[in-house]
Amino acid sequence: MAAKMNKSDSQYGRKKKVDTNPNPLFLQWLTEWADEAEAKGRTKLHFTFLKAIKSLKKYPLPLQSGKEAKILDFVGDKICKMLDDKLAKHIQEHGPLPDVVDTNLPSTSRTDAGLIRGSLSVPPPPGGSGNSQGSGGEPRPKKRKQAGGTKEYVPAFRSGPYALLVTLYRNMQNPDSRGFMARAELQREAQPLCDKSFTLPDPGSHYTAWSSMGGLVKKGLVIKDSNPAKYYITDKGSELAHKLELIGEQGVSGSSPQEDSEDMAFTLTGPGNAALTTGLHAGRTESCIDVTSLPSMDVNPNMRRDVGQAARETVVSEMETDESQGSVTSRSKQPLFTLSPGEFEVVLCVDTQETTGGAAGSRKVNLVPELQKNSVRCDVRNLHVGDFLWVAREKVKRLPGQLHPPLPRELVLDYVVERKRMDDLASSIKGSRFKEQKFRLKMSGLRKPIYLVEDFGSSAAHFCLPEATLQQAVVNTQVTDGFFVKRTADMKESVTYLTLMTHYLQSLYAGKTLEGYSREDLQDQSSTLNLNASVIKLLTFPEFNETSVKNKVISVKEMFAKQLMQFHGMSKEKVAAVVNTYPTPVALLQSYSRCGSAAERERMLAPLKYGPTKRNLGPALSKAVFQLYCSTSNLQ
Repeated sequence: MAAKMNKSDSQYGRKKKVDTNPNPLFLQWLTEWADEAEAKGRTKLHFTFLKAIKSLKKYPLPLQSGKEAKILDFVGDKICKMLDDKLAKHIQEHGPLPDVVDTNLPSTSRTDAGLIRGSLSVPPPPGGSGNSQGSGGEPRPKKRKQAGGTKEYVPAFRSGPYALLVTLYRNMQNPDSRGFMARAELQREAQPLCDKSFTLPDPGSHYTAWSSMGGLVKKGLVIKDSNPAKYYITDKGSELAHKLELIGEQGVSGSSPQEDSEDMAFTLTGPGNAALTTGLHAGRTESCIDVTSLPSMDVNPNMRRDVGQAARETVVSEMETDESQGSVTSRSKQPLFTLSPGEFEVVLCVDTQETTGGAAGSRKVNLVPELQKNSVRCDVRNLHVGDFLWVAREKVKRLPGQLHPPLPRELVLDYVVERKRMDDLASSIKGSRFKEQKFRLKMSGLRKPIYLVEDFGSSAAHFCLPEATLQQAVVNTQVTDGFFVKRTADMKESVTYLTLMTHYLQSLYAGKTLEGYSREDLQDQSSTLNLNASVIKLLTFPEFNETSVKNKVISVKEMFAKQLMQFHGMSKEKVAAVVNTYPTPVALLQSYSRCGSAAERERMLAPLKYGPTKRNLGPALSKAVFQLYCSTSNLQ
């Protein structure tokens, strides 16, 4: 039958169609598993299979087992085992596989499967011959061992790790450096050195160039510290970045980039660096640089401390120069991204605590549905400060070939709402949460805080504090703290107010151009919000929420301020006057030690000026602070 078909094909001049991929079964099974993972919603597993499929399509030789597929990128032990199990089941049902000849190879390379396996130096398939010769009788070439030294990590040119390391290294060399870089600053400075975006993922992926930062931290090249995060380059990272910079000077960085910058390869050779290689992909041309010709770099462990000291001295000298000239200059800041009119929509963000909790049948569950009935676009999420706020969300569309649209970028509008029912207000005042919440709202970076006070019944007998005390607290919030206070009768009226505010902000920001900045870049901006300007500078939502964490790592100055806030009669302005003069308890105690008598110590803080009226702190609070930090007897 086969001979008859071959004769017929030869008679009519037809050729049997040959699959261009030498591993059609493996490709079929991986595609089925990828579709199955997508149907089950397992996005990460789905993308893993897609990357394995892409790698398999690039491989020009036939594979005889799943174990052999481990030579491919993005194919690990688990996928190899799945392929072997599926292959064993297929052989059991359909018999052994025929030898595959790849017609895409040159004629001199078209051999049987045994010679192909020999050229790859891979073990024979299960059940095959175990001798050391191929079917042609020729000995198989042995796998060559790497000569001299162990592999060291070197990032590919213009990849994410390359850009991050070089940027941190250059920052450390700058005499004005603080010794570290924040995330937004690092992304902005590293972007020109990278072919991929640090903020937007590639189509069909959730990963950005910033995703490589975790690997740099694990390898000990970068240190991540504090919250918000501060990134420091280590001595090991400095040595590697120094070599990368010198390689760029010798011409590698000036060469034309390949289609995929992550796959660009270069090798560093020299004593102890026999195999500093990256991009082990077939067909890539490698450029070799002799490390012995590069000038050595001695990393001083005190360099980072010296750089920080030089930066502080430079900043102080610049401030003194500016003050003497009567002018203050500020460096122009570049926005992280810009949203033009029509490219964003205003969305109301609701804290998860406002939709859950409370007694059975609580009206909280009706909050979001009532807002949606009023055509308010809502998004329930975990807010670290405030109960409601508005964000400008970028409008994104799914591009052809994308499984999921890219994540939209968000900017926080300068309005945040803290909702308090009267009974909750009484509890927060009694439990000292009232001052702390107002302080965190003031420190959030949003310039229009709103206190929404909701009445709770007609009788105040069930409150834990007198009604006059609650009314006075509401007035103080508006007059002293500068919050806008809105009184509502019940939940329904609060929903109406939030609806009106949403529609108002939508019309207000409709024709504005919004620019996204980090918190550090916005510190130099004016504390007043100019709503008539055509361009408005706002904080990005990820940084806003990260820097508003209640239990974040705080400095000694911030902890000192929280301690002083516990004194009765100590307002935010008074605390600021004390900590600006004495940043730490140690500085305060040292100043006390320089006083001649106990009476002088008690009055030391009394003449401190606070607030816009520049009033004195007063002897009563001065004595209370002295007794807390200096008295060895019981406090009176």
